[in-house]
Amino acid sequence: MVHGSNNFGSDNITSRNQNLPLVVLPIAASLPASADAELKAALSFAEQEKSASTRRVYRSDWQIFIAWCSARGLEPLPATPETVARFLSSEATAGVKASTLGRRAAAIGYAHKLAGYRDPPSGAEAVKAVLRGIRRRFGTAPTRKSPATADLIGEMLKHCPDTLAGKRDRALLALGFAGAFRRSELVALEVADLAEVPDGLRVTIRKSKTDQEGAGQEIAIPRGYRLRPVEAVEMWLAAAEINSGPVLRAVLKGNRLQPEPLTDRSVAKIVKRYACLAGLEPAQFAGHSLRAGFITSAAESGATVLRIADQSRHKSLDVLRSYVRRADMFKDHAGAGFL
Repeated sequence: MVHGSNNFGSDNITSRNQNLPLVVLPIAASLPASADAELKAALSFAEQEKSASTRRVYRSDWQIFIAWCSARGLEPLPATPETVARFLSSEATAGVKASTLGRRAAAIGYAHKLAGYRDPPSGAEAVKAVLRGIRRRFGTAPTRKSPATADLIGEMLKHCPDTLAGKRDRALLALGFAGAFRRSELVALEVADLAEVPDGLRVTIRKSKTDQEGAGQEIAIPRGYRLRPVEAVEMWLAAAEINSGPVLRAVLKGNRLQPEPLTDRSVAKIVKRYACLAGLEPAQFAGHSLRAGFITSAAESGATVLRIADQSRHKSLDVLRSYVRRADMFKDHAGAGFL
């Protein structure tokens, strides 16, 4: 990122914390030093069932639940349905969104399952009733971040300085947009995943939200004539002298390149930084804005849902249509002829 005073955090963010345990469970904490290595390996594989981002948010949710229980002298594991219901009600009253509470209930249930409890409290009808009541009372509409469309990405790219970090940021913004990447997919890219062809890049996505078992997906990144994502990637890799390993990495002061990949949170901070520099409201943008921006721009340019899905890799066309519908809502409007 660009050096200087800002409100969006430091560039010194790596993925070192992404492999922390999902939750601190008694089943793991109570293992003696001489515990069988195969059992430890089994526990490790059980945690890998969830993606790194899911483990991170579940771990955070679990810690919040533990702290809440501790303040009230309640037992978090095993927790009673009454305790979980009280927790969810307390959080809702404090303003936590219904979608977040649904995830926290899932995290609590998952922690109990990993610990060997067959009937997690989150599955109790009383807890489900509380969640339904919260959703009905406060609603479930998601808070969408603004899409960073092609025009907005063009404005952001104008503010990328001709420094090592600036070249990295240009590559991140242009490639992230052109590939309609999820943040986790973008930071997981390695040099070996990029294959240059005459028309651009063939990019292999080893694992994604909709491909947790790593079957792999391949997408095309055209060279382009406005945003020129392939050129941006080539300039960054050449300037950083990166020939293998992670594509997008942290750059510390003094142009010190780090070996670890950026985190998905770093992507969000970089997008917010350049949104601010482009005169936009940074709070309205995040890492997902790159993906949403490509889909919106493609829909506005007349691309079909199926062609957009080729790039975005949506398994559910209903989810994809929600983006396209917003981009097309004024096209051929039913009232265009008489309003």
